[in-house]
Amino acid sequence: MPTTRPKVGIVMGSDSDLEVLRETIKVLDDIGIPHEVVVASAHRAPDQARKYAASAERRGIRVLIAGAGGAAALPGFLASLTPLPIIGVPINSTPLNGLDSLLSMAQMPKGVPVATVAVGKWGAANAGILAAQILALSDAGVRKRLAAFRKAMAAEVQQGARRVAAQLKKRQ
Repeated sequence: MPTTRPKVGIVMGSDSDLEVLRETIKVLDDIGIPHEVVVASAHRAPDQARKYAASAERRGIRVLIAGAGGAAALPGFLASLTPLPIIGVPINSTPLNGLDSLLSMAQMPKGVPVATVAVGKWGAANAGILAAQILALSDAGVRKRLAAFRKAMAAEVQQGARRVAAQLKKRQ
């Protein structure tokens, strides 16, 4: 990871969310986007979350990714405190398997948007890609690395297609 200032802030409501948000971290690392990770609960540590949101833009953060389970107030709470784009990652941590979190994030009131991705690890990976797309609008380096990342994903699909074709050919 470059030693430049973080451009993306990854905020989780609990340390138990790290397992899912590792997917976000992996994507940002793969694309070479500097980031920081903090735990700051909207319910249990609102002053800490408020201070983090209030200082993020000033410190050079351009996108916030917030993962939360249950009532999932963290992304909306952050969105109410900063003009930065917020990407919410619903965590499947309750008996409702993340549906509660998804609806909490997706049903934000008018004027307080949260871009919400899929529940769990797929959503966490997509949050990293979406953050890269947002940054790529004004950063040619990120745009170039994101294009290479997408090209690598396409190459993985093609490699899988060749494996399937080879397996099917063996059966004939």
